[in-house]
Amino acid sequence: MGSRSSHVAIPDADSIRRETGFSQASLLRLHHRFRALDRNKKGYLSRMDLQQIGALAVNPLGDRIIESFFPDGSQQVDFPGFVRVLAHFRPVEDEDTETQDPKKPEPLNSRRNKLHYAFQLYDLDRDGKISRHEMLQVLRLMVGVQVTEEQLENIADRTVQEADEDGDGAVSFVEFTKSLEKMDVEQKMSIRILK
Repeated sequence: MGSRSSHVAIPDADSIRRETGFSQASLLRLHHRFRALDRNKKGYLSRMDLQQIGALAVNPLGDRIIESFFPDGSQQVDFPGFVRVLAHFRPVEDEDTETQDPKKPEPLNSRRNKLHYAFQLYDLDRDGKISRHEMLQVLRLMVGVQVTEEQLENIADRTVQEADEDGDGAVSFVEFTKSLEKMDVEQKMSIRILK
């Protein structure tokens, strides 16, 4: 009897699982977390709801990460949208890297999609390029007052110059991807509890 009330049906659960790669158990845990964040039982989360997540509150990019839940200026995120964003942080499993059906979309936790997610955190104006100004803004968030403005400007200049292969003064997604070729993005952008 008691177990029945603890399991709430997740609408479109099979579709969400196929799209995100989450197991049924993970999806249930995430649904429980979503409902806990949705304190007013609205059926969606606002930016303020997501600010309750302690790990985001202390993350220098927390506001940018929260913003990623609200594409195109929307004011709320439903459960499927919440899970889609979190799927980028799902660890890559062996079955994720096996040869895939070319007709199926690339998994949300693929290297390319993880990099695209990270790129969007830097591309503040969403123009498809990371400018020196955008790099500087993100660096300020990440290091705070620990580094002088001049040092930050030098880091931003050098970072953009090293990645900018076409000389346009900005970093495209392709250039961003190339600059992170040797980084183990699949693991660095993973949260172990999200399987």
